[in-house]
Amino acid sequence: MGENKRRILIIDDSEPIHMDFHRVLCPKKSGAAKDMALIEETLFGPEFSSEGPSKPEFELDSAFQGQEGLAKVKQAVEANHPYALVFLDYRMPPGWNGIETLRHLREVAPSLPVVLCSAYSDYSWEEILLEFGESQLLVELRKPFDGEELLRRALALTEPRSG
Repeated sequence: MGENKRRILIIDDSEPIHMDFHRVLCPKKSGAAKDMALIEETLFGPEFSSEGPSKPEFELDSAFQGQEGLAKVKQAVEANHPYALVFLDYRMPPGWNGIETLRHLREVAPSLPVVLCSAYSDYSWEEILLEFGESQLLVELRKPFDGEELLRRALALTEPRSG
């Protein structure tokens, strides 16, 4: 079971957003298992069993500002227990915004996949790609996101990579 666990850090200043991530990615722990049954059946097929060995488990951690998120990523890297993925909000007043946070994350963990999430950004996606480069390690997810899209992104981006 441990090898299927996928560590994800959510960096967002909104407590309800963190609760949404838990509801979608950890439905058993959050009490939302019945709500997610249809989404899981769509993704994994009708023979899918919540108890089956093939269902990936997510381990979620939360940070409410960019500086806190950077500290958690640094600590995880130093402990040789890195995150597989970060969901990062664009706007988190009064601290760093998502772009500033991403700059710092890239210094500490350059190969860490990051999903930038927001309903509104001060930057265009084109500006972001100019600064950070087009990469499979950086994608955008618009809020409000639906559970199926969020789960698909989490599964795809935490898939163990070779190299």
